[in-house]
Amino acid sequence: MAILSIPEKQIQLTDAQEIRRFMNERGIFFDQWHCDVRFDDSASTDEILAAYASDLRPFMENGGYQTADVISIHSTTENYEAIRAKFLSEHTHSEDEIRFFVDGQGLFWFHLEEEAVFNLLCERGDLISVPAGTKHWFDAGETNPFVKAIRIFIDMSGWVPHYTESGLEKQFTDFNFPTRG
Repeated sequence: MAILSIPEKQIQLTDAQEIRRFMNERGIFFDQWHCDVRFDDSASTDEILAAYASDLRPFMENGGYQTADVISIHSTTENYEAIRAKFLSEHTHSEDEIRFFVDGQGLFWFHLEEEAVFNLLCERGDLISVPAGTKHWFDAGETNPFVKAIRIFIDMSGWVPHYTESGLEKQFTDFNFPTRG
């Protein structure tokens, strides 16, 4: 149930088809998968990957992806402030950044050439693929962060961030996570 926001234009989209069209027109893959399995905090990476294997396997084979893991961030995540700071700085990757949200939420920000900066709040069931080289940053939230997402890779070394050091993300530090009206 994603929410797309363009703060400078005071635009917010909540319709999945409109969001998919907006993102795809900009070369960013967005989809929504059925997300019926609920996990408790003790669920292992293997349990989560197995629960979605029937969706993951064909997606990974079609895209040439080799491996997947699970990232879990919550209010008791050790060194959360340092982790959050790394995600909050605008960066790129040398391969696509793919996330399937099995629970929680996170805010992806995008800085594309000749476009107003926009963001996409991804929630349970949302799948996003940020193309290699795309300037972006991510926020799991300042307080009470909760993200449980499957990460998909060709090669995990491609996920190393290359920081732009533009400082653009600082213009949006007062942005509050969007909510449904």
